[in-house]
Amino acid sequence: MSTAEKYLKPEVVRQIARLDLRAQFIVKGFLQGLHASPFHGFSVEFSEHRKYSAGDDPKDIDWLVYAKTDKYYVKKFEAETNITGYLVMDLSRSMGYTYRQELTKFEYSICLAAALGYLMVHQQDPVGLLTFDEKIRNSLAPKAKRSHLGDLLSVLAKLEPQGKTDIAHSLNQVAAMMRHASLVMVFSDLLAEPEPILQALYRLRHGGHDVILFHILDEAEAHFPFDGMVELEDPESSERLALDAAAFRAEYLGELDSFRDLYRRECFQSGIDYVALDTSMQFDKALVEYLSARAGRG
Repeated sequence: MSTAEKYLKPEVVRQIARLDLRAQFIVKGFLQGLHASPFHGFSVEFSEHRKYSAGDDPKDIDWLVYAKTDKYYVKKFEAETNITGYLVMDLSRSMGYTYRQELTKFEYSICLAAALGYLMVHQQDPVGLLTFDEKIRNSLAPKAKRSHLGDLLSVLAKLEPQGKTDIAHSLNQVAAMMRHASLVMVFSDLLAEPEPILQALYRLRHGGHDVILFHILDEAEAHFPFDGMVELEDPESSERLALDAAAFRAEYLGELDSFRDLYRRECFQSGIDYVALDTSMQFDKALVEYLSARAGRG
């Protein structure tokens, strides 16, 4: 079994294929929205055009479109129609955790990244990869070739999430690297102080990038299914804490809600998409719901 196939195993491929069928027109709308396409309500062929304006070469007018609409449209150049995506993956030790799910947070992120990468390549939009813990560790330049998805998954499949993390510093590095407006998809459990991370996300957004923050928690972190006395370990410092689960549950879930609400509110105000997930959620369902909401807003 190749490393790519490890994350595109049959049930995952089935999920992606089903996602592709269910989300095909949603994804078109989603990516067209990101392209700022004015052609809502037109058929797909018009996504490659824009209105003729002064300064355009009359030779570029598409006369077939003129025949259909009585309006002048020119073909967009590839640079105008394609959006470049970056999958930005948190490699920190905490991402390697799972309590009772089949996939760790990192493996779940790889499956999601595979689905998004697949959809972007399907749209002929180039997609690249960046991984980080305390700083950027791996970088794969964006390409739109189908074989590129296998290369990307091969890199991800070889990685072990084990370092300490500095999410804010790493995202600031990402912002400094980006030369052109891109779609930046961040996958992290965000287990760090929120304020510096939010500042780094604002910097990305103000740099003209479209940002999607996939906040991925383990099912146990999201629902706290423990009973009796439990010993919890800080995933990065390895400090241990013994506590009574029943007494702590309400306080923990309240803190978690506040944590997610902070990100949801701040991201919404900055035009960043915040997607809260946990590893018990079927990622195709989560992604289709997200893409539907996104397309609806576009």
